[in-house]
Amino acid sequence: MASGWLAISPVARACATCAGESDSKMAEGMTAGILALLLVIFLVLGGVVGFFAFLAHRAAAQSAALDSESASDR
Repeated sequence: MASGWLAISPVARACATCAGESDSKMAEGMTAGILALLLVIFLVLGGVVGFFAFLAHRAAAQSAALDSESASDR
């Protein structure tokens, strides 16, 4: 019964911004959490982009080496 009361309580459902306390510690923590998650997303996406850039650079270098090798064979 008590858990049902807590589940429907307006205080339990409202976040710090909705409750009107945007300068509270809870709001600061939520903002820091969102920024940390965005940082993780950007780091992972940056790693994927960096990996494909590395592959493109390596393929171009290998292609140039093969072209110079085939030109010297002629």
